[in-house]
Amino acid sequence: MPCILLIDNGSLRANATLQLRNLAEILSIESGFKIHPVSCKHSNRIPESELNGRPAYTFSYFMEQQLSKGEKEFILLPLFFGNSRALTSFIPDEVVTLEETFGPITIKIADTIYPLPQGEEELSTIIYDHIIATALKVFNDSDRSKNYADLKNVVLVDHGSPVPRVTAVRQHLANRVREKLAENGANPAALEEAVMERREGKEYDFNGDLLEDWLIHKAEAGETQASVILMFFLPGSHAGEGGDIIEICDNVMKKYPAFKISISPLISEHPKLVSILYERLTHILQN
Repeated sequence: MPCILLIDNGSLRANATLQLRNLAEILSIESGFKIHPVSCKHSNRIPESELNGRPAYTFSYFMEQQLSKGEKEFILLPLFFGNSRALTSFIPDEVVTLEETFGPITIKIADTIYPLPQGEEELSTIIYDHIIATALKVFNDSDRSKNYADLKNVVLVDHGSPVPRVTAVRQHLANRVREKLAENGANPAALEEAVMERREGKEYDFNGDLLEDWLIHKAEAGETQASVILMFFLPGSHAGEGGDIIEICDNVMKKYPAFKISISPLISEHPKLVSILYERLTHILQN
């Protein structure tokens, strides 16, 4: 049986590794196979005292340990929305380096969470559910049918990337979610898009608006509320408690006290994410 890794990009925040471990444990129970939580970078710098006394593993170190034990076959389950540079450059480069020491390695990489062009219906359902739940907090009303038609000022936010194919994933996902909104009686135009950060220059305009600029524009237009929907899997320096997005939203609300912002849960907080990962694992094992 190949060694199975659930792999993310990595973070210096302990909560990211703890949540990655939680996903791996749930998936291990669901699948009956041992799933190892591993990050591409960064997580090995988190103090063990913040990780319940267990060190976090980065890709190169974990692979060296397994290869030293004689393991040669691996399956990677990417916790990535699309084919980021971590999958197209970092991992292949690391494998080349490892093979120089350990010889040939067999690695199969499962589909990303939202592979283009087909996408992933379960992920669009997760985003849709988070929009409705977050909007209900804004409306402070439990009658969903009443509020669907009133939905507005919803923004889907990802990190931002200099790579167009990464932004294309968000755009494709947003369009599918708009279709779901329309199917359920909501205004599809209510859902807009933004990035947490982006590089300056017209060549990066494909990213769209910065979240901070989008929020300020809404506040200055006289709007009183907005819903920020996180296209992030795990907590870390950007999303979750103490992250950049909360800081951005808090700063805007301090500047515009009448403007209230609600932030959605992370993708990993929805049970359907494990279902997607389980399907990815089942598919690659069968093929």
